[in-house]
Amino acid sequence: MFVLSIALGAALLVALALLSIAYGSTLIPLREVLGALAHTAGLDGPAVPGPVGSIVVDLRLPRTLLAIAVGAGLGAVGALLQTVSRNDLADPFLFGLSSGAAAGAVSVITAFGDRFGIWTLPVAAFTGGILAATIVLLLVSRVRGQGPERLILAGLAVSFMFTALTNYLVFAGDQRAAHSVLFWTMGGLGLARWDNIGLAALGAGIILAYGLWNHRRLDAFLAGESAAESLGVPVARMRRTTFLVAALATAILVAVAGVIGFVGLMIPHLGRPLAGPLHRPLIAVCALFGAILLLASDLLARTLLPPQELPIGIITSSLGAFFVVTLLMRRRI
Repeated sequence: MFVLSIALGAALLVALALLSIAYGSTLIPLREVLGALAHTAGLDGPAVPGPVGSIVVDLRLPRTLLAIAVGAGLGAVGALLQTVSRNDLADPFLFGLSSGAAAGAVSVITAFGDRFGIWTLPVAAFTGGILAATIVLLLVSRVRGQGPERLILAGLAVSFMFTALTNYLVFAGDQRAAHSVLFWTMGGLGLARWDNIGLAALGAGIILAYGLWNHRRLDAFLAGESAAESLGVPVARMRRTTFLVAALATAILVAVAGVIGFVGLMIPHLGRPLAGPLHRPLIAVCALFGAILLLASDLLARTLLPPQELPIGIITSSLGAFFVVTLLMRRRI
């Protein structure tokens, strides 16, 4: 079942990637897409005439790769956060990571301006996300015990605080930047360029490498905290470390793609029935399904209201709301 799921998922990922490159404000025939990709890869074949080759290689291919990296990273982040927090609805939003990164980016757009060139927005978003994670951990360290419920409550408090700060910056800042702020806080892949694909890949790589390296320790959490401690897993330290690594990865991903919600919440629930509870196969499936979900969402965002482009967060939030309602109805909570 697991191998079949990976094979079918990989085939779907390739198909969606080709559709993502082909569809947009201008429809490019699939034959020309394949020709441009083959020519760029150095395979035999003539160059695609006109601007088509440039559109495929310089505009749409980076966007497709960015969607894959961000989706894979957010899917893995959600799986790890749900494990260490023991909360099936955990995702980066719940812990204030996304709201901190959003506040950092909005502060640049509305107040401080472009101080560091093209890297201003990513640096500001990264700083905000790490600041939010630091505040959450400081709050947790000041209370008795450091269980998952305290981490969740501290994350919610920090999330509300940074959301209020973001709203204040939008209200008090340059109103001409309001549209840019709105689009960015709802997520989008419009910033995709070859020079920031590596940054997105770094964010996804950090969380995937950490999860796969510590998969046995994460598996121990499934038996409960007492059982994990008896197996030699330092539960409190492992929870803090996982949270910090998730915060680092999330801050990097938000820095290049904006705030994209519900991917980290939905994907682990879709992956567990196919991969099982153990984390080595689960992380691989979550990364694959996260990439598929974000590619499909971006394709919808670009084609629902042509020639306008919807923020991708509208698509993922709509799917997420429906998913949570379905989850609650099935469990009859």
